[in-house]
Amino acid sequence: MAQSKVLYSIGKVILTPAYKLLYRYKNIGSENIPEEGGVLLASNHLTFADPVLLGLCCKRRLYFMAKVELFTNKFASFIIRHLGAFPVDRGAGDGKAIKTGEDIIREGNMMTIFIEGGRSKTGELMRPRSGCALLSQQMQIPVVPACITVVGNPKHRFAKRVIHFGKALSPEELGLTSEGGRRELKIASNRIMDEIKRMREEDLEKYKKG
Repeated sequence: MAQSKVLYSIGKVILTPAYKLLYRYKNIGSENIPEEGGVLLASNHLTFADPVLLGLCCKRRLYFMAKVELFTNKFASFIIRHLGAFPVDRGAGDGKAIKTGEDIIREGNMMTIFIEGGRSKTGELMRPRSGCALLSQQMQIPVVPACITVVGNPKHRFAKRVIHFGKALSPEELGLTSEGGRRELKIASNRIMDEIKRMREEDLEKYKKG
């Protein structure tokens, strides 16, 4: 998949001070991200700023699935494709998008999945979907749980954020086997979400004053 290294690097240089000013974000645990090899980043999802915040906090480049509507404008499509996004038709069981994601991982890259399947309108964590666990099972790659927490006034669009990365969870730690079925995927998905919940509670307690 085409991704411009130059454009990605320039984007980080430009956006880092802007997002630091807007969100005063704090990066915790980025050392938990494996330095190489295929890996999944499983994060909660609050706002359209989340992909950028995650990307700014990771040394490695990130790839994302993005809803197909974002690619209708040719200029916008050119930019976000070269920054690592690729389209997915969320309501149609998009096999092409899944194949693209698998190819990205096979090439030793890091792909982000918003484990809830969409943005939370309330700010609270939602039920996890099984797609992340399924990819981990099928490709035998680790999952790094990540939590984006608003620790300022939740009604303020640019409230302070904490971006927290947990320790990588191997397929074995998630209880994923090659013969596992839906129950195994559900248990693994809940295990990932439990880590995200734990980080959220920890950060709300530690940084609750915003």
